[in-house]
Amino acid sequence: MSDSLLSIRPRAEDVEGVPILRPLPSAQRRSVGPFVFFDHMLESAFEPEHGMDIRQHPHIGLSTLTYLFQGQVQHKDSLGSDQLVLAGDVSWMTAGRGVAHVERTPEALRLSGSRLHGLQVWLALPQALESCEPSYSHHPAASLPESEALGVRIRMIAGQGFCLESPVPVLSPTLYAELRLTAGATLAIPDEHPERALYLIEGEALLDDVPVSPHELLVLPEGETFTLSACTDCHAVIVGGAPLDGPRRMNWNFVASDPTLIDSARQRWAAGDWPSVPGEQERIELPR
Repeated sequence: MSDSLLSIRPRAEDVEGVPILRPLPSAQRRSVGPFVFFDHMLESAFEPEHGMDIRQHPHIGLSTLTYLFQGQVQHKDSLGSDQLVLAGDVSWMTAGRGVAHVERTPEALRLSGSRLHGLQVWLALPQALESCEPSYSHHPAASLPESEALGVRIRMIAGQGFCLESPVPVLSPTLYAELRLTAGATLAIPDEHPERALYLIEGEALLDDVPVSPHELLVLPEGETFTLSACTDCHAVIVGGAPLDGPRRMNWNFVASDPTLIDSARQRWAAGDWPSVPGEQERIELPR
């Protein structure tokens, strides 16, 4: 491994029965650009009558972005949103001062059985917007810009880079792109953003002359350009953006620069003093 590259191996977790790999946050690196949390939902097969069911839970101080490679998710939140999210769509929720939501396999797929594979990331809000009004937006796959040339397909999920700009309303300079390379293809990774990290989902690749392992988050040094070379067909994402405007604290589902905001959110959720998702009774209780 090159001395200039930081390699982060994710830890395995389980979120309400869904196996995930989580490279961020880690002891080695708390954030990359605005990204403070990165979950790779591993490909899972659900038998009929089963599926993902993440009960009502709260957030503050962040935006969540769900992006699926396979499957569907029904998103419902305390703003009244009730959205079916398909593979390739972006589900974007800004928590601000407080929101609650649920994420589950849609009823039709629950009856038939289904597969699920995707990513969920959290982006910390700028300090001036940490307590903004919550909001939600859905961006169909067809609305996300793409480029394709010489065996490389780039889809801009959020932010901008590679001469593409996503319609997702990010609140700070952001890079979040899906990369698909055919065997033998190469991609120049420019230094468009100060902080960047590459995550290989599938395949074998080289970053310059450094082998890249699947499920490894490689943090790239600022100001340097790299060449990604696909030894086999490859699927990856690159995340990054401007550095955070100060350190962030993370406690359960809460992110804030001021610990008193987290303390207040914990107390409010424990006391039931929180906006609720219409029609939802069950919730995830505050961990002790």
